[in-house]
Amino acid sequence: MARRRRERGASLIVVAAKKGELVPRPPRKSEYEIRFATSDACKGWQDLVATIRNPMTETWDFLTRTPLATTLTNYRLKGELGVISRGGTSHQRWQHKPTAKGTARIWFYVQERTVFLEQVHTSHPNETK
Repeated sequence: MARRRRERGASLIVVAAKKGELVPRPPRKSEYEIRFATSDACKGWQDLVATIRNPMTETWDFLTRTPLATTLTNYRLKGELGVISRGGTSHQRWQHKPTAKGTARIWFYVQERTVFLEQVHTSHPNETK
């Protein structure tokens, strides 16, 4: 059986699937993709999923559907932290809190229909204390 995969900026590519491989949830046309901007963000994401799995599934749903919505747990960072440059382009940096009372923080930016996870902190980052 074949599966489809989308490379950044490319059309769908058909790749052979392996027995026992996880079946990825197909995104709706209106949803955003989520990608890691750094390897540290990947590690932080895995750590948070291991410790607060249910809030992280809610985070996934929020970031794929409404990453640019301003809420009590999702908002733009201010000042120098509010802008990030990647590949010569400036982007607004956002912060998402997976739980309202917890200290974990996810810093991300959005480019077109992709949410790039730049930093994933298991505790409150010193830069915003």
